[in-house]
Amino acid sequence: MAQDSWPSPAHNSRAVTDTEYEKIAARFSDDGVYGSPSDAAVVSAGTGLQVNIRADVYASLRGHAWTSGTSTVSLPVGANSSGQTRTDRVVLRLDRSTWTVRAVVKAGTPGGSAPALTQQTGDTGVYEIPLARVATASGASAVSVTREELYVGARVRTCTSTTRNPSPVRGEMCFETDTGRVLVWTGTAWKIVYEDSSAIIVDATVSGWSKTADSVIDYQAGTVHFRLGNYTRTGGTVASSTDTRLPVLIPAAYRHKTRTIRALAYITGAKIGSVTIYPANDTSRPGQVWLTSHPQIAAGDAVLPGQVSWVVS
Repeated sequence: MAQDSWPSPAHNSRAVTDTEYEKIAARFSDDGVYGSPSDAAVVSAGTGLQVNIRADVYASLRGHAWTSGTSTVSLPVGANSSGQTRTDRVVLRLDRSTWTVRAVVKAGTPGGSAPALTQQTGDTGVYEIPLARVATASGASAVSVTREELYVGARVRTCTSTTRNPSPVRGEMCFETDTGRVLVWTGTAWKIVYEDSSAIIVDATVSGWSKTADSVIDYQAGTVHFRLGNYTRTGGTVASSTDTRLPVLIPAAYRHKTRTIRALAYITGAKIGSVTIYPANDTSRPGQVWLTSHPQIAAGDAVLPGQVSWVVS
């Protein structure tokens, strides 16, 4: 078969068949219901052996639009006298024999799990997505419904950190070309999904101390991984009762908002000390790192803290 494309004047005088339409439209949108799980259930238990599809629901299936209409749709559920509970499924089904999408009840096997979805992608057959599971006990005159809607997703949008979509929908994602970050909109705020800061050196100059190894932050998707440097006392003796600041400062973007972070430090003479990293809301030491519990430290003593992590988003 030679190359072809459609719609085109060169292809069947621009006429497009149902099969050809599905080929181009299937990826226009994800398969699913328009909305989110916070919406009312699409399917609920009806009177007796029935389920109800609520009004004004819209969905897309392989590029075909579907709506439940302006009034509730009731679907019958088969009686069950098998002696075992039966689990059916309510599905949206594209039937290529009629090229229509309809909500239908797909019967399960008593004692078994819910029936598998049929998702045929050729030129014939059917394609289904789930809306709900329906349990019918043996001899029951009513059913119970468990939600199972598949919702249309939001695509990843390319933008910059200053040009994000001002009116995002819940679940929408964006990739910032200027920062390399991937974010998702929760419905109330943008949250970082991925960010790689590479190594950030956070050394500072503090009287009485020198550093023999850099203090380094690695930042990944809202989590700070902090490797404290190695420090040598160059000033006078520090009494065990005196806090002393170390030569490091956490940048504002990487400080914990409210919590004080602590880490252990080894000190010359096989001694142990405690390092305190102050949060953003501290009024006097935001982002500063202090040795707050320690033995007496003399000139020339080394302080070797470990590593610690915290969340900032």
